[in-house]
Amino acid sequence: MIGKSSNKVQALIRKADRMTNVVIIGATGSLGRSLHEELKDNTAYDITLFSRHAESLVLASNEKAINGSATSSNDLDSVIAGQDIVFVALSGDLPKMAFEIVSSMKYNKVKRIIFVSSMGIYGEVAGEPKGIVAPILKPYRKAADIVEQSGLDYTILRPGWFDNGQDSTCQITQKGETFYGHDVSRKAIVTLVKHIIDQPETYLNTSLGLYR
Repeated sequence: MIGKSSNKVQALIRKADRMTNVVIIGATGSLGRSLHEELKDNTAYDITLFSRHAESLVLASNEKAINGSATSSNDLDSVIAGQDIVFVALSGDLPKMAFEIVSSMKYNKVKRIIFVSSMGIYGEVAGEPKGIVAPILKPYRKAADIVEQSGLDYTILRPGWFDNGQDSTCQITQKGETFYGHDVSRKAIVTLVKHIIDQPETYLNTSLGLYR
């Protein structure tokens, strides 16, 4: 019994000593930049910043930047291999990007993804027709469905309109619950993301509505 307990303690120590490898896909977007600011210079994380124009970012000591496209399997493989956490906050052809990211994660045996979608993808916003998804949100819904059905360990975030407020907490609803707000601070979103990165079992396989 003593030997087994000692082995468990040593395993926990090794885990605590190892940096968490995080790739931010969409690193030059507003949420990607906010998460980069939240995690930079923290030696608990080894950060890869991935974007079409990642070279525009000022790097901290624990970061590297790689230019590439989220629709290119080769580009994605080059940054997803070896990661612990994949954070995705993108705009554009979201279903295509989600498909390629999920495929790359499976190929590279990376399991944990945090994927930013949008409020309203289930027709869940209070005061709007229940269950009706606006056409502009259908790509966000399709991308979320791809992630949800992927077999990966996912957390889907459905934030309201984000702003530069300094509040670091927000209301959280589960899939199927009514979404009562319309905005949320970037600070609150990245605070939650950091919490999930630090405790990857948190909010596992859930779709979270975020609002103030």
